[in-house]
Amino acid sequence: MFAGLTALVGGLTWYICRKQGRRSDASTREYFLANRGLSWVFVAGSITLTNLSTDQLVGMNGNQMFLLAWWELSAVAGLLILAKIFLPIYYKYQCTTTTELLERRYNSHYVRATVAALFLMTNVLIYLPMVLYTGSLFMQSMFGLEVSIPLIAIFLAVVGSAYAILGGLRAVAVSDTLSGVGLLSMGIVIAYLALAAIDFDLSDIPAERLTLIGSNESPIPWHTLLTGMIFIQVFYWSTNQAITQRAMASKTVREAQKGVLVAAAIRLCLVPIMVVVPGVCAYKLYGDVGDAAFGKLVGDVLPPYLSGVVAAVMMAAALTTFNSVLNSSAALYVCDLHQRYINPECNVRRLNTLISMSFVVVSLSLLPFYIGADSIVNLVQQLNGLFSMPILSAFIVGLMFRGVHAAAVIVAVSLGVGLYAVFTFVWTPLHYIHLMFITLWCCVGSSLIINRYVFGGSVQLAFALPSWTGVVAKT
Repeated sequence: MFAGLTALVGGLTWYICRKQGRRSDASTREYFLANRGLSWVFVAGSITLTNLSTDQLVGMNGNQMFLLAWWELSAVAGLLILAKIFLPIYYKYQCTTTTELLERRYNSHYVRATVAALFLMTNVLIYLPMVLYTGSLFMQSMFGLEVSIPLIAIFLAVVGSAYAILGGLRAVAVSDTLSGVGLLSMGIVIAYLALAAIDFDLSDIPAERLTLIGSNESPIPWHTLLTGMIFIQVFYWSTNQAITQRAMASKTVREAQKGVLVAAAIRLCLVPIMVVVPGVCAYKLYGDVGDAAFGKLVGDVLPPYLSGVVAAVMMAAALTTFNSVLNSSAALYVCDLHQRYINPECNVRRLNTLISMSFVVVSLSLLPFYIGADSIVNLVQQLNGLFSMPILSAFIVGLMFRGVHAAAVIVAVSLGVGLYAVFTFVWTPLHYIHLMFITLWCCVGSSLIINRYVFGGSVQLAFALPSWTGVVAKT
């Protein structure tokens, strides 16, 4: 069953991509934007599956508390901001990468390259190894495999990279959507079976694991929802290349917005159930077992005839996120760095293959760091702060102000990375979500101060919001 369903997704992906056709020039637009040909169905499916992977299902359920649902509920706001604010701007400037918007706003390719390098560090050092680890951990936990996590990760990396290298964004988006149907269906089934395993009785579970109002000692204190949480979501959903690349691949902004809004509805109605209910049920059954909770629960409550189906959709979840992040990383390198500074007439197909393989090797080498983590979700969110808030500050300043010197923004972004590193590794006076909020506005303030007192520039408030309708992408 497992092999059959995996092969079926691969076969259908090949058929749909072949039917839609591919331009023969192997251009960046074909590889990284599917030649602007994604319908809203594939935009919604790919955005959903790029985010919903084993790190959510394994990591969030590993916390074994309802409180973690806030990551998904607040994500709805991030998707709405993407649809109504950022997407029209990306389409107005005909962006291939999100960082291209920064070049247009600051009239500088240096700020584009700086932020692209930070995005690449985030993808290659955090997201890719994290997805490989959580996917491997689930497969090992569910089936009781004696195979080591690194060996399972190598298998996932090889299969996942094949989509990104051979098929580009079109193949990635199609496989995401096909896999998404199965993953969402089985995720709800698993949540139901988990509740049935405890007779739908949540008694004897500590109150702090059932509440949505986090205490100061919880992973998400309630007051962090008023500070850094929304900006974390804006960064991830509205500026992160791995997400927005799908939304920038439709012919019109209306088509893209439709897909993003459908993804938001899925996020609101289905995903929170999938990422917290099984973990809480696992706490009642096994106690505090951490990140192994989801795999152990699935292995125990799932009927044997569905085990192959769940294994296939879980592997698909890991693969779709991995190949999506890999494809977006290649886009950042090729479009923002290589074509600008090395060879503007490069062979995109060959370069995409070489750089993708390099990223895979680096991500595999970092697996030991993630294997020793206490909580994969909390670790990833903390590490994200090193780059996410400084990057977001560049977008905020670029969209809200005119006349800011690019060098001032680059310096402020660099200072922000250093500031959050101090908060993370040296001095942590507040919850890391609060510290991300502080880092963001320190970066924004630093940009304006450096621009004024170092470069002698003056700024004008000029929020760049184009019309929400009628913007058509050039093909």
